[in-house]
Amino acid sequence: MNWSDDGIILGGRRFGEGGLILDVLTRTRGRRSGLVYGGSSRKRRAQYEAGNSVHLSWTGRLEDALGRFDVAEASRERAAHVLDDAASLAAISSITAILRGGLDEGDAGGSALFEATELLLDQIEAQEIWPALYVRWELGLLSALGFGLDLEECALSGANDGLTHVSPKTGRAVRGSEAEEYIDRLLRLPQFLVSSTAPVGPADIADGLKLTGYFMEERLFGGLNRGMPPERMRLAGRILKRI
Repeated sequence: MNWSDDGIILGGRRFGEGGLILDVLTRTRGRRSGLVYGGSSRKRRAQYEAGNSVHLSWTGRLEDALGRFDVAEASRERAAHVLDDAASLAAISSITAILRGGLDEGDAGGSALFEATELLLDQIEAQEIWPALYVRWELGLLSALGFGLDLEECALSGANDGLTHVSPKTGRAVRGSEAEEYIDRLLRLPQFLVSSTAPVGPADIADGLKLTGYFMEERLFGGLNRGMPPERMRLAGRILKRI
């Protein structure tokens, strides 16, 4: 059997002499893996950089078996354009590592993330844009995989304005003014995650990363008995140093 699809390369690992087992996020089939003969050669290495967009074909005997990928030339090479930007490179590494570690083979939830991931990666050269998009992407990832946060109304009063924090236990938003007794136990909610017109500063990005990072670690990777990808931890550390 065989199929063709668009994909975003998430990474790969060497297999045998010159082979490469490539992990990709596909548009319609979630995260998939396949063997690329000769894929680890120096000549073809740049084509399979994490974050690249490609069109590929998969061939195999069974849908759930390791098949073979035929991969066209990358239609978009992201990392090659930000080699001098350590933060953007770290973001690409974090995005692809989260998808590799958080999605199982063929996970249908991955397809729901394809368009948002391409949008984010397409903006990775714009330093003033991608950090806020990245935080929103992680929030969307949690939702797509069934771990979404409820940021619509206050868990205590039902009010839909003045939301400032999120409960780490429930993932629901609250008004800090109504939770003063235990506000130090809550996670700050940056306003750009509530309103698209809110300004975004470095401290807002840091708060957003702490918020989404907490729930990814506790709900997504904790549920899979896996730790947070070190690539994501390095990205957060790099951004926090800027503040």
